[in-house]
Amino acid sequence: MRDLHFKDNFWNGEITSTAGYDTIIQHLNDGKRTCKEIEDFIKARAAIEEKYAKELLGLSKKVCGHNEMNTLKRSLDVFKLQTEQVSLSHLHLAQTMRDEAKKLEEFREKQKEARKKVEQQMDVAHKQKTTNYKKTMESKKTYEQKCRDKEEAEQAMNRSATTSNTKQQEKLYSKAQQAKQSAEEADRLYNQNVCALGKIREEWLNEHVKACEMFEKQEAERINTLRNVVWTHLNHLSQQCVTSDELYEEVRKSLEQCDIQEDIEHFINLRRTGDKPPAPIPYENFYTNQRTAPARQLPSISRRGPVPPPVNSGGDVTYSAIEEPGYSLIRY
Repeated sequence: MRDLHFKDNFWNGEITSTAGYDTIIQHLNDGKRTCKEIEDFIKARAAIEEKYAKELLGLSKKVCGHNEMNTLKRSLDVFKLQTEQVSLSHLHLAQTMRDEAKKLEEFREKQKEARKKVEQQMDVAHKQKTTNYKKTMESKKTYEQKCRDKEEAEQAMNRSATTSNTKQQEKLYSKAQQAKQSAEEADRLYNQNVCALGKIREEWLNEHVKACEMFEKQEAERINTLRNVVWTHLNHLSQQCVTSDELYEEVRKSLEQCDIQEDIEHFINLRRTGDKPPAPIPYENFYTNQRTAPARQLPSISRRGPVPPPVNSGGDVTYSAIEEPGYSLIRY
């Protein structure tokens, strides 16, 4: 089965519509919020670990067995010393978590800056496309009206051929010639605008495809990064307290089911807007079309709509066991 990709599934039949592009942007914005939420979660957990470590360190300084002696005295001293070491290990864990949160923040900002450039280019392309489409349709309307004016002038000249004097006939002839020239000029301008719109449309198609490829790559990186960040965070917790590993194992099992391509395909199947780009706008000669046909209405420009949150599904992932060296690293 062929893999699904953004560039093949987010088009719209209307040339001025940005519905497919807006759907992708909305999904990427939701993903950016997820990165921020996980980042804040890890920072909050680091604050909890730091608070716990400081309280535990204070507890280790309290008097405990001051009046004891000999072997029990030594045992109680070791007990207090090890309690202090546990508190220091929690302080180290808190700092490690903050470092991981900082990395996620830098990743989020890096993607934001990369997306910003592409979005600015696409905004320009959309504006040019819409502006030139409107300009082309207006020139078409003018062209058709000038053709009607030309025909009316010629008909008026022909009707008055036998009833008007020479002066009136010359006046009608001059008016018909002017109408003919206006129609020819309107025809030239309309044809020119159609050609210009065709070029802009091709440029926009190329930009849209490149944007989709870049956004899909970012989405794959985001899913992979978030999976790795959560995985590493849980490894730190497991190393700190092995007795809690049974609870964290449930989250690791869910991360094992994370599959990048399946997540992307799920989103595409849920929010796809079309698999074909809009057709080119043809040049329509006034004399080969029905003159009584109503002028084409400009299509409405749809805006972004809300996107449901993504749903994770299954996949195959290999991860390190706690007994193995390099436990905190993901291995493929």
